[in-house]
Amino acid sequence: MFMDVWFLQVIRTVFALLLVALLSSERVESRKAKVVTTSLEYNAINCRAHSASLTDFGGVGDGKTSNTKAFQSAISQLSQYASEGGSQLYVPAGKWLTGSFSLTSHFTLYLDKDAVLLASQDITEWPVLEPLPSYGRGRDAPAGRFTSLIFGTNLTDVIVTGENGTIDGQGEFWWQQFHRKKLKYTRPYLIELMFSDNIQISNLTLLNSPSWNVHPVYSSNIIVQGITIIAPVTSPNTDGINPDSCTNVRIEDCYIVSGDDCVAVKSGWDEYGIKFGWPTKHLVIRRLTCISPYSATIALGSEMSGGIQDVRAEDITAIQTESGVRIKTAVGRGGYVKDIYVKRMTLHTMKWAFKMTGDYNSHADSHYDPNALPEIKNINYRDVVADNVTIAARFQGISNDPFTGICIANVTLGMAAKAKKQPWTCTDIEGVTSGVTPPPCGLLPDQGREKISACDFPADNLPIDMLELKKCTTSMTYVGDKLLF
Repeated sequence: MFMDVWFLQVIRTVFALLLVALLSSERVESRKAKVVTTSLEYNAINCRAHSASLTDFGGVGDGKTSNTKAFQSAISQLSQYASEGGSQLYVPAGKWLTGSFSLTSHFTLYLDKDAVLLASQDITEWPVLEPLPSYGRGRDAPAGRFTSLIFGTNLTDVIVTGENGTIDGQGEFWWQQFHRKKLKYTRPYLIELMFSDNIQISNLTLLNSPSWNVHPVYSSNIIVQGITIIAPVTSPNTDGINPDSCTNVRIEDCYIVSGDDCVAVKSGWDEYGIKFGWPTKHLVIRRLTCISPYSATIALGSEMSGGIQDVRAEDITAIQTESGVRIKTAVGRGGYVKDIYVKRMTLHTMKWAFKMTGDYNSHADSHYDPNALPEIKNINYRDVVADNVTIAARFQGISNDPFTGICIANVTLGMAAKAKKQPWTCTDIEGVTSGVTPPPCGLLPDQGREKISACDFPADNLPIDMLELKKCTTSMTYVGDKLLF
């Protein structure tokens, strides 16, 4: 009997050892199969020394769980590395429902190609801010405004980028509230950075913003690059990119379909913008494609009371868009729009190729100064080709305050079959043209083909063009479902 017990114990021991060995082998093979090493590679104004994933802070990408606190916690904890090479928050594949959250300095928010940020429709996740000081009130309502989805103020060196990841504003909820006049505060934007310097927003897809999409304001040294913006063409105020009281801005390689202006350059509203006195200047717009049947490809104003100067746009394409370049202003705006240069613009199916009007009478309140007249001068368009145009241009200055220094050269506008009999409408303007078809109005006399090189585009580079992006690489290792940097 003793031998039987001993033999049974030996058998059990051997079996246990074999089982342990087998399981260990399977675990090793399992671990080997699930270890994947990859890397993030992108171009940025600065690279980061520290990285983390949103899942490290409790993020859940199921499209239902709120991640507002996860974003807030992640950014708060990563801010400790601001003086140690900066930090990067990686948003992996998934649908990440979130309300508003604020960025920090020396920081990169990076969206995976299959990451989708879904803007929350829980209004309690959108804090309310005071109106912008250069506006004096909200755009939708006199009171304040909801904080943007991605927000920041008083920052330096901040990047929002990705591998063409998506930010979906789920704007239908807000558009309905707007149309029903149920909003107490102005709708949020998707991305807004205030009083900040060294900003990059790049390689993202922005969908269905509640209102404006990208709004840098009171900021400098800004690159907006490789952005796709899409909203229904009937959606209210879904402007694409709105640099507002900003200096040294570069917008390039963007594709925008929207319910409002694709790019709207601004600098404050009436007496509030005049008092704040912060212009937008030194702006470059390149390789922009726009579809906006009811608005402009590039708008200057109407909130331009702090001034707009030295805007350079080139290689612009517009399709089924109301106007190519539009200047909007009015008595009471004050300020100025001057030294504007546009070249190589291709337009398809337009209501107007060019439009400047001094009767855009949308005011912040009744306290604007009727003696505050805007100055519009040195506006240059050259090398423009268009087809299926209904009206060549409407240039309407202000009585006793004409728009001056308009120069248009080497422009061919193919008119639509049902085009207006009078393609040009001009009042209270001064300028010249050369090589323009159809022949312009009498206030823009033709200087002859020998002057076709007029309206020269500046040859110098702006400071923002001197800023070169660095190639950044971040190694990532997946061990099972765990991401390690």
